[in-house]
Amino acid sequence: MPAVGDDTPMYCSQQINIPPELPDILKQFTKAAIRTQPTDVLQWSSAYFNALSSGETPPVKERLEMPVATQKTDTGLTPGILSVLNRQLGPKKMCTLTELEKKWRDMCLPKEKLYSLIQLGSFGEDIEWLKFFGLACSALGGNITTAMKTVCEILTRDAEGGAARIPFERFKELYTYLAQIDGEISEEQTESVYTYLQYHVDKQEGMVQPRNFLSQDCPKLGP
Repeated sequence: MPAVGDDTPMYCSQQINIPPELPDILKQFTKAAIRTQPTDVLQWSSAYFNALSSGETPPVKERLEMPVATQKTDTGLTPGILSVLNRQLGPKKMCTLTELEKKWRDMCLPKEKLYSLIQLGSFGEDIEWLKFFGLACSALGGNITTAMKTVCEILTRDAEGGAARIPFERFKELYTYLAQIDGEISEEQTESVYTYLQYHVDKQEGMVQPRNFLSQDCPKLGP
């Protein structure tokens, strides 16, 4: 009870108006934060609610991730984060550096890693998302084979744990690009990979899956 002479207003539960949608908003926000595990909760929360208010894809992982054992260095980049960025920027095909910087910052990723990928790909103000995505996948794995496996797992429309199939033409586009960036993978080597995979692709309705190029019979993807 307030003391005698205290001007503090008195409230009861009947006087407090709680918006009916607030509990569900807070519940969904909490679940999203737990799944995404942002390193900067305030920065991420601002991006989350801004995305919701503008009808954009929020910076939320589809599921909680365990640490990536194959990652070269602790950059904060994970397949789950790349999947979020792909859902946000992939449909546009092209994005500006400013847009990419914002989405990168929203996921609380270090800007140094972003600029190293920008430099590696010699990107300018306008960025072809698929190529940047491929370089980001290569930053996660220790070799180009692991990078292409990550590409398939993120771009596939198969259910989680499924075959992780993607169109062969998309595979070729990204593998050719990463091989060129690598500089030690010859055109003859990439063609031998494509020739081998074509046999499986013809039986899989134009699709390729990690099991095909991870086979011991498949020519090496890397140098």
